[in-house]
This record gives sequence, C-alpha cells and structure tokens, in this order.
Amino acid sequence: MADIRSKAYGLAAGVFVLDRLTKWLVETRLSFLDTYRVIPGFFDIVRSENRGVAFSLFDQSTSSWRTPALVIASLAAVVLLTGMLWKSKTLDRNSVWGFALILGGAAGNVFDRIVWGHVTDFLLVYVGQYSWPTFNVADSAIVAGSGLLLLDMFKAKRQATHVS
Repeated sequence: MADIRSKAYGLAAGVFVLDRLTKWLVETRLSFLDTYRVIPGFFDIVRSENRGVAFSLFDQSTSSWRTPALVIASLAAVVLLTGMLWKSKTLDRNSVWGFALILGGAAGNVFDRIVWGHVTDFLLVYVGQYSWPTFNVADSAIVAGSGLLLLDMFKAKRQATHVS
C-alpha cells in the first residue's frame, strides 16, 4: 500500500509542478491583451487573474477577508486530502488517483493565493458567444479527480444494487 501512496503523492507533486510551469510560462510570455488561438472558434490561450474561487465566484468581492478566507479554506483542503491519501489503504484505486489529482490542483492554486493573492488562469474554451470561464492545469486536475471520485461512487452504487 505504501507503493500506491508514494505514487499518489508523486502524481499530486507532478500536477503541482506542471501547473506552476504552465502558469509561469503564461505569466512571463503573455500580456493581458494577448490571445493565442489554438483551435479557432473553440479554444484559446489567454491570460487572466482570478482573485475568487472556481468560475470566478467572489472575484469582484472587495472584502478584506476574501483572500485570507480562501487561503485558509484551501490549506484545510490540502491538509485533509493529504491525510486521506495517507490512509489510502481504505480507498480503492480510482479514489486514490482522484484525491491525488485534487490534492495537486488544490496545492497549485493555494500556492498562487498565498504568494500573489490571485490565481492565474489561461485556458479558454468557447463556442460562438458562449464561453466557459478561463481555467488552468490545477483546475483541470481538480475536475478530473472529482470525475474519478464520481465514477467510483456510481460504480459502488451499481455494484451494491446487483448484490442480493
């Protein structure tokens, strides 16, 4: 079990490093006015800053408590996820990988909040005038990890219904 634990922490560290590397590239090479069309009409690389949480919630808040509250909540999530992975012998593989992805993403975003007070986002997906809020590698890992956890929940529920 220690082997899967070290692999899970390695995956989380890899997500963190990839997230920091991609954000650094964007921060050092793109201005806020630049747009790189990757797939015209669907996917661009842009530079934006998010002082709020997912999907820019609370981004416009002027409360002096916004950043400290988000840092504290994010640090609590990182500590909780680290502990859950430490006790990974009670988790199945999908849950371990899901929590590892979420841990790496949460660590990447909390690092930004602590150091700069905001998170750099740069991936923009859109169709016509409809667009998804910009996001980053950490956000993608959190969503992928959450997806693995959901799949695992549905798999467990489906298996339980077939047991008689």
